[in-house]
Amino acid sequence: MPDFTYQALDRSGNTMEGTIVARDDMDAAIKVRALGVYPTRIGSGGFSSSAQTAKPSKNGKHAAKIGKSPETAISNAGGKKVSRLHILMFTREMADLLDAGLPMDRCFSVLIDQTDVPQLQAMLIILQGDIRAGEPLSEALKRYPKEFPMLYANMVHAGEVSGQLAAVMLRLAEFMEKEQVRRSQVIAALTYPMVLVSVAILAIGFLLTFVIPKLSGVFKEMGSALPLQTRLLLATSGFLVGYWWAIIVTVAGLAYGYKLWSSTAHGRNTIDNFRLRAPMIGVLANKIVSARLVRTLGTLLGGGVPILDALEISATAVGNVVTSEAVLTARSGVRQGETLHEAMENTGAFLPVVKHMTAVGEETGRLPAMLIRTADTLDFEVDNAMRRLTSLVEPLVVLLMGGFVGFIVLSILQPIFEVNSMIK
Repeated sequence: MPDFTYQALDRSGNTMEGTIVARDDMDAAIKVRALGVYPTRIGSGGFSSSAQTAKPSKNGKHAAKIGKSPETAISNAGGKKVSRLHILMFTREMADLLDAGLPMDRCFSVLIDQTDVPQLQAMLIILQGDIRAGEPLSEALKRYPKEFPMLYANMVHAGEVSGQLAAVMLRLAEFMEKEQVRRSQVIAALTYPMVLVSVAILAIGFLLTFVIPKLSGVFKEMGSALPLQTRLLLATSGFLVGYWWAIIVTVAGLAYGYKLWSSTAHGRNTIDNFRLRAPMIGVLANKIVSARLVRTLGTLLGGGVPILDALEISATAVGNVVTSEAVLTARSGVRQGETLHEAMENTGAFLPVVKHMTAVGEETGRLPAMLIRTADTLDFEVDNAMRRLTSLVEPLVVLLMGGFVGFIVLSILQPIFEVNSMIK
């Protein structure tokens, strides 16, 4: 077999060269990829490492370019994370291409050609190289845990083992779409109240730091004759103007301290437990966490993942330490021979609807479908609850802002009225 010279990129984007024995260009590319690097050029003769296009070798043959500009794609990517939306688009398109009967390598070629996102293109090029080297897609995906979490990789593995990869990718796409919709709904519900709160804080801060100080000279001449609320207003304004730097330092210190504390096991457990038990928002938080749990679990079980593995993966996906511990406790019960709904009942940490629908699913043999249906029901309830909560927050913020502005106006006008009464 002839010798082939290659240029390749390692995972840091550095260029390297070497020679390898192979049957042809494609066989050489596969062998080079098996070394853990990505071939950018393959030729039967030597070539300059600085060359960017194929040049004739000594024996007249041309160096072959492999893939679609991988060096350019990797350098443009800059090591940035691929967004969740782009992963969703990739999943949906891969499901459609596989369902159409295209082989895996051809699917990647199509996706690489049509994407205009450098980060995604670079990742797809490397994944295609892994596939060409004979590696399963699920194993290749595990090298990108931020883009493809454990749930994703295990679902793909189950699809590969069962021969239903197209159906599993479609199920994954639907799952990710539901998660994206839920995230968008939460953001949309919180945007308007947050804008109102921000405007209220800015308006009150402007009054206290710019308007009131200009009037303080007039009020100070009145001395002890000032009403209590006016003196309180002037003191607050003076403190903000004189010690604004101390306020910023204190707030920043508290925020940093909270961040450090929340990163500890005790802090995270305390925060998540409070979220589930807090008045008003606790019920909403329980439904959000439960919906994420049953949707994840139903998606995994529907994709062919064994129940013990599905429970372990779901425990990491719920986003709440308290619920994660409850899921792992239920997993131990299932391992000891209990049914899933019995194990959930014994923990005492799951919503009644989750336990009842799980029992129905186990009795009818349609557990994945019942879990997904439960998630849809909980998402609907969460959406309605968010609407009601938002409708309460908006007038409350307006009333608080109006009350504070009214207090400021009254504190300014009352001493003026008193002075006028004394003059008369």
